[in-house]
Amino acid sequence: MTDLLPERAIAIIGMAGRFPGAASVGTFWQNLLDGVESITRFDPAALEDSFDAATRALPNFVPARPVLDGVDLFDAPFFGMLPREAALTDPQQRLLLECAWEALEDAGYDPAVPGQCIGVFAGATSSTYLLQNLLHDRSAIAEYTSGFQVGNLPMLVGSAADFTATRIGYKLGLTGPCVAVLSACSTSLLAVAQAVQSLLGHGCDTALAGGVSITLPQRRGYLAQEGGMVSTDGRCRAFDSGANGTVFGSGAGLVALKRLEDAVAGRDHIYAVIRGVGVNNDGAGKVGFTAPSVDGQAAAIAMAHAAADIDARSIGYVECHGTGTPMGDPIEVAGLTAAFRLTTEDRGFCALGSVKSNIGHLDAAAGVAGLIKAALSVANGTLPASLHVTRPNPALDLPNSPFFIADRQQDWPAKEGPRRAGVSAFG
Repeated sequence: MTDLLPERAIAIIGMAGRFPGAASVGTFWQNLLDGVESITRFDPAALEDSFDAATRALPNFVPARPVLDGVDLFDAPFFGMLPREAALTDPQQRLLLECAWEALEDAGYDPAVPGQCIGVFAGATSSTYLLQNLLHDRSAIAEYTSGFQVGNLPMLVGSAADFTATRIGYKLGLTGPCVAVLSACSTSLLAVAQAVQSLLGHGCDTALAGGVSITLPQRRGYLAQEGGMVSTDGRCRAFDSGANGTVFGSGAGLVALKRLEDAVAGRDHIYAVIRGVGVNNDGAGKVGFTAPSVDGQAAAIAMAHAAADIDARSIGYVECHGTGTPMGDPIEVAGLTAAFRLTTEDRGFCALGSVKSNIGHLDAAAGVAGLIKAALSVANGTLPASLHVTRPNPALDLPNSPFFIADRQQDWPAKEGPRRAGVSAFG
């Protein structure tokens, strides 16, 4: 049977995640099927931000955010941590440590069994827990900035994103490469790409990959600006003509990966198979540093298609970066169209969706959230609806593209071949 398997393929054999409105991957998937939007709108009394009453009364103040429950909870004794060490450790590291255990458990592997080479590739957002909870006065700031000394070492190690992956390796006894990955909004999907390369190069035999983003306080509003990055009404309308920005929130996710031939030989449960990845940078070919690029995105997507050795016509779904910004959505669809047109001229055969319409933009965890959604769609043969699309943005030029918007839940049968999906994340 292994002779029939695609070469250089990676199996997703385990998943774990914490998302707005969902404390598990199972609840997350059910919310997607039910069309749940997990963005909380706050009463003034519930807000914990530093805006004054006058600012909150402004018409462009938006009291909405996707909230991750339970970030203050952690089973420190289970992971061999003293209360003081746990208190000085960013919730991002604590939560991702729990997800690492759960992902391996879901995959059916005990990290304590000898002879395993398990790696970790993961990233986190900058620590606001450090700023909000630990650096409470000038003396604490002076202690933190005084360098690696005995007194402040737990705070340094607990707060820096550099140690997100290595803490997991230490606490779970993992001996493969444990690498922190940081690339802003594409962090967690880049971590998956790096894990794939490590597995294919036999740097490890199993890998955990993903990311986490928790910024505090969670119950806060923001000031929106017409034409800016954030939504003017606290809703992410990816691909819609009324799309006016994204909504940032908190979440975490990890996938457990293994070379496909090894997963089949080990009789592992396989959610989906990663056939190819593409990673690049668009250099100076865009109007500004934070602006997206059609050519750069198209090149990365084409690279993934080439690595997978597939025709774009065989792809039935793309989980987009899909931020719902007036600039980002048309550029992303243009990049996808350019990449697909390298191998097919067909129109309207591939669905597009964005999990950000359900849970907002999870920053460093955004890509892995999209990957988990796409993998579950492949595994279950169902495409959840991408929310809030009443009239597709005409700038997407969908009638002349290979795409349509998955604006309703639909069955996804495997007809002439396996179900195939693409996943994008851009930093």
